[in-house]
Amino acid sequence: MTPLVSIIMGSTSDLPVLRKAADFLEQMQVPFELQALSAHRTPRADEEFATGAADRGIKVIIAAAGMAAALPGVIAALTPLPVIGLPIDSTLQGQDALLSIVMMPPGIPVATVGINAGLNAAVLAVRMLALTDPALAGRYAAWCATLTAKIEKANKDLAAIDEYKYKC
Repeated sequence: MTPLVSIIMGSTSDLPVLRKAADFLEQMQVPFELQALSAHRTPRADEEFATGAADRGIKVIIAAAGMAAALPGVIAALTPLPVIGLPIDSTLQGQDALLSIVMMPPGIPVATVGINAGLNAAVLAVRMLALTDPALAGRYAAWCATLTAKIEKANKDLAAIDEYKYKC
């Protein structure tokens, strides 16, 4: 199948965080590709990737990077596709990456999720794709219902614990 989402990372050391994104996309039956690119080490490859992504059928790009975290912004500058920036905790608890990704200049937006929030990056990509894919929207809605069920069960479990019941 033609990938709809491209997951790119500055280094393969980012892969553990991106596994959550890949696992969720698989669960939602969204075809994706995974590769390493570097804003500083492979600028020509970045340009080729970003300028050709839409022609290859890509609809959303998840770009993860730590430290200077330039990759999401570089890709966003080169493509009209939505780019989701995923800051990686590699130094300074990921604060440097978060600020690098969030602070894009006017006209170069990068949607940004929390530090190491690979799952949320994939959830956001699925929400975008579900706008025009009713089957995916249904799978996503079913997944959301599981989140609600988990909280409802947690509240029932908490109510059963006597020591936490309110006493006058």
